[in-house]
Amino acid sequence: MLFMKEKTVFESILERQEDRIRRMKLDREADDFSTLRPLTIGVIGGDGIGPAITAHARRILERLLADEIAAGNVILKEISGLTIENRAAVGKAVPDDVLAEIKKCNVLLKGPTTTPRKGDIWGNIESANVALRKELDLFANVRPVSIPELNIDWTFFRENTECLYANGSSGIMVGQDLAVDFRIITRPGTERIARQAFEFAKANGKTQVTIVTKANVVKATDGLFLDVCKEVAKDYPGIEVDDWYIDIMTAKLLDDKRRTHFQVLILPNLYGDILTDEAAEFQGGVGTAGSANLGKHYAMFEAIHGSAPRMVQEGRADYADPSSVIRAAAMLLSHCGYHGKAQLLNSALDRAATDPYAPKLTGREDGATGAALADWIIAEMEA
Repeated sequence: MLFMKEKTVFESILERQEDRIRRMKLDREADDFSTLRPLTIGVIGGDGIGPAITAHARRILERLLADEIAAGNVILKEISGLTIENRAAVGKAVPDDVLAEIKKCNVLLKGPTTTPRKGDIWGNIESANVALRKELDLFANVRPVSIPELNIDWTFFRENTECLYANGSSGIMVGQDLAVDFRIITRPGTERIARQAFEFAKANGKTQVTIVTKANVVKATDGLFLDVCKEVAKDYPGIEVDDWYIDIMTAKLLDDKRRTHFQVLILPNLYGDILTDEAAEFQGGVGTAGSANLGKHYAMFEAIHGSAPRMVQEGRADYADPSSVIRAAAMLLSHCGYHGKAQLLNSALDRAATDPYAPKLTGREDGATGAALADWIIAEMEA
């Protein structure tokens, strides 16, 4: 028997999703970020090591965009207040005043933010990342992984606003023995992430798109995701399509014979989160990988790792590797039409990983600081 309280929660979730589906169907036109001028870039430090590493990325952007800033074509806007302390104090994933400032920006460069676990001192606050993705409708999380020497060139398109994360803080306890969470997959939500992936493949000469689900077990939600992706694929006859289950997919990324087959991958939210962290290990770990969160009217670029509060507690924030958020800054530049500057930055980052004279970071005093790495990258770009 469904209890009245639980029934009310479920009905509320369904009503919100029905309204969201309606809005998705009406919102068809997307902004062209390469023509938005002046372009306002919001810089959010976040928590833990976030302010330290994001400051280095901002300094690099300021150098690369100096002429654009001077001409008034680009505005860099510092946004404070998206800290765990401030969020806990007001009991919101994103405080209202912070969200208002964020919405004045076209694109965001964001450091990591802390997501509380159940039972810790911060209370049951939703992830700031998840909240921003929903509030700004940043439906596509794009994470590239490229290691030429291993013949790896993957681009992951992770749906960003649905799946288990959509209602991650809205689960319910039924008595003391049963916990229930709610997984959301919609047709329009899946269609737009699939179309973005196929459009990327078409524009970049990719010949293979892989859909990742667990549709043999999770038949309703993953079944819909798989079906819709295959429907969209029919509009792209020149691209080969296959599908894999998430469990075997995690293994096949480690298979040196099979993994070079993959090019563009489409995944629901949770699977994408897991698989892209695994993929990032191939290029040096999550500390080296950036990601894009793309919507039709906003875009957010961020490091994919956490806020590392232990490093701050131990006084090691200055030694945190800023590579991930700097890579995200390069993705931001490309998305906003500054392709040459993005390539310049990416090339300097690539050299930093292999040049014996580049600063080597260990996260401790026996290695270089994040500032030293940023200085080296700037010198390389300006050489």
